[in-house]
Amino acid sequence: MQLTPEKLLIASSFLLFISIITTKLSTRLGIPSLVIFLLVGMAAGHKQLGNIDFHNPVAAQLLGAITLSLILFTGGIETEYKHIRPIVWSGIALATVGILITTGSVGLFIWGITKLWKNNIQFTLLEGMLMGAIVASTDAAAVFAIIRSKNIRLKNNLSPLLELESGSNDTMAWFLMFLFKTLLITQQSIRPMDAILMFVREMVVGGIAGLLVGKLMLLLLDNLRLTNRSLYPGLILAVVIFTYSITHSLHGNAFLAVYLVGLLLGKQNFPYKKNIIQFCEGISWLMQIIMFIMLGLLVYPHKLLPIAGIGLLLSIFLMFIARPLSVFISLCFSRKMGFNHKVFISWVGLRGAVPIVFATYPLLDNIHQADVMYHIVFFVVLTSILFQGTTLSPLAKWLRLEEEAVEQQFPSIKLPEEIESELVELIVPSHSPAIGKKLVQLNLPADSLILLIRRNDTYVIPRGDIVLTAFDLLMLIAENKETIDTVKQILAIVD
Repeated sequence: MQLTPEKLLIASSFLLFISIITTKLSTRLGIPSLVIFLLVGMAAGHKQLGNIDFHNPVAAQLLGAITLSLILFTGGIETEYKHIRPIVWSGIALATVGILITTGSVGLFIWGITKLWKNNIQFTLLEGMLMGAIVASTDAAAVFAIIRSKNIRLKNNLSPLLELESGSNDTMAWFLMFLFKTLLITQQSIRPMDAILMFVREMVVGGIAGLLVGKLMLLLLDNLRLTNRSLYPGLILAVVIFTYSITHSLHGNAFLAVYLVGLLLGKQNFPYKKNIIQFCEGISWLMQIIMFIMLGLLVYPHKLLPIAGIGLLLSIFLMFIARPLSVFISLCFSRKMGFNHKVFISWVGLRGAVPIVFATYPLLDNIHQADVMYHIVFFVVLTSILFQGTTLSPLAKWLRLEEEAVEQQFPSIKLPEEIESELVELIVPSHSPAIGKKLVQLNLPADSLILLIRRNDTYVIPRGDIVLTAFDLLMLIAENKETIDTVKQILAIVD
């Protein structure tokens, strides 16, 4: 079906509507919504269903870059630095050493397996390494979406570690993908020192760009007083796109720059920060849906069957050998991470939009077997989200790594942005020493106040003689986050 402007608007709005509605179905079935978005795109492009003829890797790549930038920025601004500080070196090890090990092992595997495979699919060692670099990165969108949608709370800073890794390992994966792609195009070798210098340059330029833009944005937000507060999200959107574009044009790592800007803004308070974060979350989800639909449209279902065997073997190797190998080696010197932690981290190596977007680059450069690579990568991503994404919560419980739900991120009552106080909901854990004590005996900070207690299905007015019980939900208002942390310590709530 050839798309006129009117048909394009009708088709795109309908697909977006269907995708959003079916997220309810995905929740009931326990299937990650990202799978639904991909399947909607595939169905729309199928001749017997939507019959939408879309084959535009340039548009998919551009949209993917913008979407990934927004997702990384949102992940950065929502990450509290105090949570990632204890695990920052573990995250860096996973994002660098882990990516190198995954790329090398997957590259060797797919090169060897295609030599043994008796069909037309044959990869050279260099093409295998390109495939390894494409699928090496865990996807920030998939990790953030599944952990938060399933409300999984993990012990011992596991969530910040996973989010830091998935938010930062795109840099190394991007560099390796670009390096191997360039080698295939030029058919020339490159000295190891030249490759190292190229990597250092990309990291340095990306790091400096991210720090400069982040610092300038903090100064701007502290001193800029727009009369129309609804313009602030637009300002942030412009900054994210500008940061990505200018860093990419300077041959720096644009994803690193965008993530650093988000981390810097997340550390500081500035006007309308909560509104900006909510906007970023909404626009990231919207762009993510559109991107997954578009990536699904680039897939031809009849081409998945011939590569299903290799795709399945690669998925199994990636999930059960390459990823665990990279995790256990990267974290071998980490004393805080035990065997159960490493097993769980190995299983959370979700592949999502990042590998599929990376797979569009060989398509644009007409690299040999680029179309086969794209469909294999798509198959790997689909199996990763289906099998790993649906088993995260049961595995966390089985390994005893899931924490009790202790705090709701979105209280039912929200304070206006002008009010500096914090309003949260805390659940009294079953092991809390406050159980059986009266409120007046807790010695809560003077700048905090319990507004309401929800006990089972009833609401209790918080008088001084009220005795706390396990799993009471406390609506608390406090002057700042430090006071909230003090209350959590009194109630024995562990983040």
